[in-house]
Amino acid sequence: MNIRIVCVGKIKEKYLKLGIDEFSKRLSKYCKLEIVELDDEKAPENISEKEIEIIKDKEGKKVLSNIKDNSYVVALAIEGKSLSSEELAKKLENLTIQGNSNITFIIGGSLGLSKEVLDRSNFKLSFSKMTFPHQLMRLILLEQVYRSFRIINGEPYHK
Repeated sequence: MNIRIVCVGKIKEKYLKLGIDEFSKRLSKYCKLEIVELDDEKAPENISEKEIEIIKDKEGKKVLSNIKDNSYVVALAIEGKSLSSEELAKKLENLTIQGNSNITFIIGGSLGLSKEVLDRSNFKLSFSKMTFPHQLMRLILLEQVYRSFRIINGEPYHK
């Protein structure tokens, strides 16, 4: 399986880089992982709704240009469907059974994802109704994908 994570924004904190590196290394046993970091657009402090949409559209175009045509796209979105770790594992397993060997996860910038990116996604996944920093979300996603592979393969992993 090929897992691609397309994310808006760079990782700045060392502790997050270390965690991301660790789970990337662990995942290499189960899949081919590619992380694509895209530059985020600078947003002024007192931003209008119109400016928010312009920024999300600019970032969205960058995201869309990094999605392969044959990829099953999972957008991380607050309004998406919440899954347990076991349900996510089952979803990934079912995708491979259905012939989807290229899965792209999308993590938007601080303002969220554009309508075009959400429309392109095959599935919207919510980790919580809470908002998380996009850098932290990358680490959480990698850990959950790793946990999914452990579950799929019947390997132990703490609950």
